[in-house]
Amino acid sequence: MRVTILAAIALPLAMAPMTMAKDTDDRLVAASEVLGDMMHASDKGIPQDLINKAQCVVIVPGMKKAAFVVGAKYGRGFVACRRASGTGWSAPAAIRIEGGSLGFLLGGSEQDVILLVRNRDGMSKLLKDQFTLGGEGTVSAGPVGRDTSAQTDAMMHAEMLSYSRSRGIFAGISLEGATLRRDDEADMELYGSRMANRAILAGEVKAPPAAASLEAMLDKTSMYKNR
Repeated sequence: MRVTILAAIALPLAMAPMTMAKDTDDRLVAASEVLGDMMHASDKGIPQDLINKAQCVVIVPGMKKAAFVVGAKYGRGFVACRRASGTGWSAPAAIRIEGGSLGFLLGGSEQDVILLVRNRDGMSKLLKDQFTLGGEGTVSAGPVGRDTSAQTDAMMHAEMLSYSRSRGIFAGISLEGATLRRDDEADMELYGSRMANRAILAGEVKAPPAAASLEAMLDKTSMYKNR
């Protein structure tokens, strides 16, 4: 009987790492799908000019609202940055987004969120363990429309532009007050050891096989940045 009880306890514990790893892999696939959908949403998608010029892209599929805290949100996703050579993207680093009144939420539904980091000043914020949007990094709700020009006052001054999709509706979203921090648990599942996002985003780490779909979508939806 004692052996049976111990086995019943040990089996779920042994399966937990496998389940968490699958969740992380599934989030990578979801992130690639979100990017593809939000870039190709007819004439309401993210402007092509903006992602072509982005230094980094943050993708959070299925950000959730914490029902017990008014306005609070929580999500897990990934960030990738341009390689120093200007060709291709780094491996994805896992991130969490928490807190803040993150714009509209339709009927309590989940939101997919994309954050375009426009320059190296914005990228330097992502290399920290955590930072607050609107405090340490300037962020603005991004314009929608495939042919929208990047030359607007808001975009000229913001380090980051934010977008959301909820129930098929695409829009810019306010991320003021939200905190982005690295997701050590997910990075461990992807890379097998604890490492700083700085090393991952600097291109020092080889992307895991699970990131293949996201890498392919980044290459497909963006042109190499002019330097």
